[in-house]
Amino acid sequence: MNKATSFTIGKVTGVHGLNGNLKVWSFADSVDTFAPGTSVLLKTEDEQGKMFTIFQALPHKKGVILSLEGVDSRNLAEDLIGKEILIDRDQLSEPEEDTWYWQDLLGMDVFDHQKGFIGKITDIFPTGANDVLVVVDKGQETLVPMHKYFVESVDIGKKTMLTTLPEDY
Repeated sequence: MNKATSFTIGKVTGVHGLNGNLKVWSFADSVDTFAPGTSVLLKTEDEQGKMFTIFQALPHKKGVILSLEGVDSRNLAEDLIGKEILIDRDQLSEPEEDTWYWQDLLGMDVFDHQKGFIGKITDIFPTGANDVLVVVDKGQETLVPMHKYFVESVDIGKKTMLTTLPEDY
């Protein structure tokens, strides 16, 4: 699985029960991303990882209880704790208009109408109302709400975003 064409959709945080079920912190908006039959790669940053096929996924608190084919005991499941779960981009549906996958936004250059270049997106975090972009340039951090009043346009191909921030921002 190529890192440029794959997305991290979750991370294994623990086990659930004795039959190999995994507790997963989901980075996806919907449990549907973990559809049965989907191939996923489980790995840590410093390893190649191993491919698995999803058998079942159920919503659970703030995450997902995930069953993988071939992982049928607590011992096998415990070996997967801490691993990230990656999926090939072509297994994901295209995002709706004016929505983007976070991974596509990270590293993007951000320009403001008044200030010009304000930095690169280094992080994104959710809030109750909307996601917030962390934009950094030379140690200067700017927080940009992902809202139509602040984000004017996004060009995934050129890796650029145009914003309109308040003058005293």
